[in-house]
Amino acid sequence: MLIPLDEHQLLVFWTQLLVLVSVARLFGGFMRRINLPSVIGQLAAGIIVGPSIFGRVWPSGFEWFLPEEEISSGALLAVSWLGVALLLVTAGFETDLGLIRSLGRAAALVTGFSLVAPLIGGLLVGVALPDSFLGDEADRTVFALFVAAALAVSALAVIAKILSELGLMRRDFGQITVAAGMANDVVGWVMLAIFASFAASGAVSVRVVLETVLGLAAFLALAMTVGQRLVDRALRWVRRDGANIAGAMTVVVVTMLVYGVATQALGIEAVLGAFVAGVVLHRSRFGQPEVLHHIESLTTSLLAPIFFATAGMRVDLGLLDSEALMWVGIVLAVAIGAKFAGAFAGARLAGQSPRAAVALGAGLNARGALEIVIASVGLSLGVFSETAYTVIVIVPVVTSVFAAVSLRMVVRGWRGSADEQERLDREKALSQNLVVKSSRILLPSRGGPASISAAQLVEFAWPKEAPATLVSVVDGGERPDISVLEAVLNERVVDHRSVNGSSAAEEITAESRLGYGVVAVGVATRHEGQLYSPMVDEILLNATIPVLIVRRARGLDRPLPAAFSRVVVPVTGTRSSSAAQEVAFAIADQLGTEVVLTHVLNRKAFVPRVLKRRTSELDPSEVIAKELMDIAKLRAVEAGVWPRTLIPSSTNVPSALVAVAKDEDCDLVVLGAQLRNVDGRPFLGHTVEMVLEQCDANVAVVALPRRD
Repeated sequence: MLIPLDEHQLLVFWTQLLVLVSVARLFGGFMRRINLPSVIGQLAAGIIVGPSIFGRVWPSGFEWFLPEEEISSGALLAVSWLGVALLLVTAGFETDLGLIRSLGRAAALVTGFSLVAPLIGGLLVGVALPDSFLGDEADRTVFALFVAAALAVSALAVIAKILSELGLMRRDFGQITVAAGMANDVVGWVMLAIFASFAASGAVSVRVVLETVLGLAAFLALAMTVGQRLVDRALRWVRRDGANIAGAMTVVVVTMLVYGVATQALGIEAVLGAFVAGVVLHRSRFGQPEVLHHIESLTTSLLAPIFFATAGMRVDLGLLDSEALMWVGIVLAVAIGAKFAGAFAGARLAGQSPRAAVALGAGLNARGALEIVIASVGLSLGVFSETAYTVIVIVPVVTSVFAAVSLRMVVRGWRGSADEQERLDREKALSQNLVVKSSRILLPSRGGPASISAAQLVEFAWPKEAPATLVSVVDGGERPDISVLEAVLNERVVDHRSVNGSSAAEEITAESRLGYGVVAVGVATRHEGQLYSPMVDEILLNATIPVLIVRRARGLDRPLPAAFSRVVVPVTGTRSSSAAQEVAFAIADQLGTEVVLTHVLNRKAFVPRVLKRRTSELDPSEVIAKELMDIAKLRAVEAGVWPRTLIPSSTNVPSALVAVAKDEDCDLVVLGAQLRNVDGRPFLGHTVEMVLEQCDANVAVVALPRRD
């Protein structure tokens, strides 16, 4: 039977939420203004409104604000645990298991040493701490293990926040720091699960270890296989008609609760299930990035501040007498020194530079949510006394400040190696692109030469980390041979789907809404009364993402065109023209293709008066053409390409472009287009359609979706 809170209890509860959220957000915002993690301010807010300050300044007011029966009812603690569960879901979203594997030896050595050294130090400290730090009837060995776990692990969320604020997330040492932080989190949750089982059973037991480890292993195996497939199906189903934030949010919350219930039933904290749920949700390619932003907004603005402030409220600095303060200093020295020494040693053994090793030691010292969770679990299980809890919670506050300040000092004026800078510049360029990104590529095919040409263009233009999905269009029950396309795309991750020819366009359009960045289609001859073919025309009419249309060169007697040696790109100053330039520049960067930027000067075109210039020596249209070409040249140089420029004059723009392609002996023309719907058929513009009709070279059209 549900027992409701009375009117007074409800008033106190809502007042608690109001005060905690307001003060925590205020202090968290102040910490961000001075470039420190907001979690420090939120913990400090809890300490201020807790027994340490508020309880001593106004004892009667504090008794009303935090009565004993209110704590025992668990209303406030229930809200705070919901907050940490969602916080761990977002941490799971940031955990990339592939990244941990890819960084290999460096990540493994840094992770291992940065865990082992503080674990040993924490065990020694846990054995040496006075009995007053132990909870009632707590086992000394279990207590020492909890202390070691709290000192050993790092906080991925705090590390990521510090690196992000300093612009260091994609640096080489930043990636190793994140990978080691992820591994620290995973190992930390496993340790918490095992040590909590020890605490529940009252002693260290091999049987308890085996039961916990085997139970956790079974849960992880099911979560990453059966659970992953169910999550994928659910996310795909809610996204079948396009973006569906509410539906995806429901999948996220239900997954978090199911995994949390499963781990709690195993005797492992439910927050570990929430963390694994975040990892599984992040691995699904049917997820919607906007969902994470909504969860982060709710968590960072409301629930996480309540959790951290509540954790701070449970700290009573008045319990720290001179002996306890001495142990605070010892615990902090061991926590910072051992973590720094371990990370530094691991980095140097992995071949990192001394400066990178120092940066890793500084960054991995950041602690946060996991340490507070360990302290909270230890207190709730009777392992820690209030004094021990206070000491442990001080650790993430001080170490996070140390990590932020020391890391900023270490990286000042340090730009890394030339290779690292080149990689960072490339990643920055990709992030600013309209079309050529790392998003998944959708490539439908009936196995013909046209789709092979489309696959070749995708392989040359899109980054190798962009995965592709090949969709086989099955006509009459006979599956097309797409082995050549697979061979062309052999350097990237490729998966497969099949659709029925009679409903191909509808199914491909629906598939394109599931998180793809571009649809690439090959076309051959035009069909009577249509732009290309019934399937391609319908895809264009309903496209919600960019479509790359590739028409192979005429007269080719082999499946693949020759590698592109020269490409012509019309420059018009539009978004679609910029998208076409991205494709051309990406091909040139990979193959060394010569790029010929072309602007056809149409002297009959109307020139707005506002664009007319002050000079009489140049026609206004020539001035505009020169400015457009200068902008395009600058973009090319930034992409590592040095193009030639041509500005021919003609009253017939399509014929002029076809003539340039022929005169320059180019084997590829890349055009941009804005998709339009004219009388129920897709329309790419007169120039684009005439070039497709008349040009003998390979032609690629980057068609941007309609703007509603």
